[in-house]
Amino acid sequence: MSTPAPAHTSTVSGTAAAPGTTAPGSPDAGTPAPVLRSATYRRPPMSEAGLLDYLVRDDALVWARRGDGIVGFGEVARFTARGAARFEGARRWWDAVGRAAVVLDPLSLPGTGPAAFATIAFDDTSEWPSTLVIPRLIVGRRGDVSWLTVVSADPDDDLSVEAAEAELALLLEEGSFDHELGSGGTLQPGRISDAEHLDAVAAGLDAIRTGELTKLVLARDAVAELDEPVAVAQVLRELALRYSDCWTYSVRGLVGATPEMLVRVTGTTAQARVLAGTLDRATAPAGDAGYPDRVLAGDEKQRHEHRLAIDSLTRRLGPLVDAMTSPAEPFVLQLPNVWHLASDVEAQLTRHDDGRTPSALDLAEVLHPTAAVCGTPTEEAAALIRRLEGVDRGPYAGPVGWVDAAGNGEFGIALRGGVVEDPHHVRLYAGGGIVAGSDPAAELAETWAKMRPMREALGI
Repeated sequence: MSTPAPAHTSTVSGTAAAPGTTAPGSPDAGTPAPVLRSATYRRPPMSEAGLLDYLVRDDALVWARRGDGIVGFGEVARFTARGAARFEGARRWWDAVGRAAVVLDPLSLPGTGPAAFATIAFDDTSEWPSTLVIPRLIVGRRGDVSWLTVVSADPDDDLSVEAAEAELALLLEEGSFDHELGSGGTLQPGRISDAEHLDAVAAGLDAIRTGELTKLVLARDAVAELDEPVAVAQVLRELALRYSDCWTYSVRGLVGATPEMLVRVTGTTAQARVLAGTLDRATAPAGDAGYPDRVLAGDEKQRHEHRLAIDSLTRRLGPLVDAMTSPAEPFVLQLPNVWHLASDVEAQLTRHDDGRTPSALDLAEVLHPTAAVCGTPTEEAAALIRRLEGVDRGPYAGPVGWVDAAGNGEFGIALRGGVVEDPHHVRLYAGGGIVAGSDPAAELAETWAKMRPMREALGI
């Protein structure tokens, strides 16, 4: 899918790094960060639909939940990297951008001022380019406050509110509603067949039985072949409407609606939503309101899997915080396709000697990969995933979200989504946590249930 080049922009991209090296795109490796100017203007309140009204272009950058969030248009600068240093390179580049930027931001809210949308590959060895994109225009809403930010690398560019609103109006007018959501297509086997996934789960259970690890998360893929070109904007609207408790995202071909918040940073507060333990709603008996609490929350295997995920997060976050609240009992999160065991964790971040606290991008690196998408212990699980899955996960289960110049940001885990490979093909991913007592057939069925949001949004 091609992305139209926005007016009044320049692009700065780092080249790819070999695994285990510093990303050449980082400032330390010789690629300078752009010197940006930005201006943020408060706008009249949005309609009840909020940011849904702005999901009209297939090339938009999106992070939204219940009408709040940010939507980006165009591109001023971009950073890309691969390998073990992808987080470090991205962080250094973004820090340099923030230090050099000239910012007019009277609102000073999370997401105002210059911000970068990000997608980070799951694995150090992935060929997927981890990317930070700074949009030309950002429309945002946080509760009753709405805003528009314009960003430029051109020192002579007009950043007035009149010019920014005119540019936004033109982009929206050129929106992508020239094709409706398709209803024809098929879901084809991906690089991992059903039989191969069953074999991988069985091998994972053998590793758990021998004590090599306690939990392993194995994923598989499938390819949606569409009769009509994919209408990304319409897919995002469908996801946002159907899965209002999830965070709808779109960053350069990666689209979906994740129920899991890796980390949200607002000032000195960090929050996370941890999910582990799943029950397919399609198999639930009709009229049994207590079914999810009894079968999910009351199941020792599911609770054990969930506790491993909570312990993994709190252990990694612990050295960086002064205080942390972690619930003793999870709650059951109800989504249209599944129920999950969920826990919300909140922490107060420790200040460095220079007065700064860790940014959202800092914490995304610290927390990724979580036990919920990798396993326990993490290093052993990651190595076994590479061997048993045998494919590149790309951005699946990696961090996706945004960070602003003040370090605020939101990073979800890229779940319940897919990658638009071309106008007629979208690769979907789903996985499940395996612990002692897991059943391979049930794990395979769980992956199909987790693909249901994207299948429905694509109309297949």
